[in-house]
Amino acid sequence: MHSSTTTELPRASSTVHSLLLQLAAGAALGLVVLYGVAFSESPLAHNAAHDVRHITVKPCH
Repeated sequence: MHSSTTTELPRASSTVHSLLLQLAAGAALGLVVLYGVAFSESPLAHNAAHDVRHITVKPCH
């Protein structure tokens, strides 16, 4: 005989695990893009990031 809490627990754990995995993947991708643009030799990438900082009213200098 199975209780409803026993069958819901693995599903909730799996959902939390999946969510944490997605958040970690998103954070890793964000860091790769951030460092890729920050250390890019391309003036196009630098200027695009610089313009975004001005548009969002964040200091850049």
